[in-house]
Amino acid sequence: MTFLGLVAGQTGTAFAARTEHASLRSIGALSNPLLLWGIAFELTLTVAIIYLPPLQELLGTAALTPDMLAFVLPYPVIIWGADELRRWLLRRRKHRSTADANRGRPVGCQ
Repeated sequence: MTFLGLVAGQTGTAFAARTEHASLRSIGALSNPLLLWGIAFELTLTVAIIYLPPLQELLGTAALTPDMLAFVLPYPVIIWGADELRRWLLRRRKHRSTADANRGRPVGCQ
């Protein structure tokens, strides 16, 4: 369960780390095919480690129940969402500081 939580968290981080300031919506969630293939590979390997008996025995894992999977499912969204909120706050602060710097200047002198 911990391993799956780490993988799920890293999946959210992979999407969040694509840009420092722009929102994921503005750059497109599906615009990086290599990232998508990497995530697909990571998830396939994770499923194999958790559910294939030879890998379970080798690595000491056990099959997870549907309620355990449901518990971990929101992790990537939570991590991505927190980073999206952070970027929105950064953009907002930058916009405010630019507006404050331009306040009081004659029109056309920006």
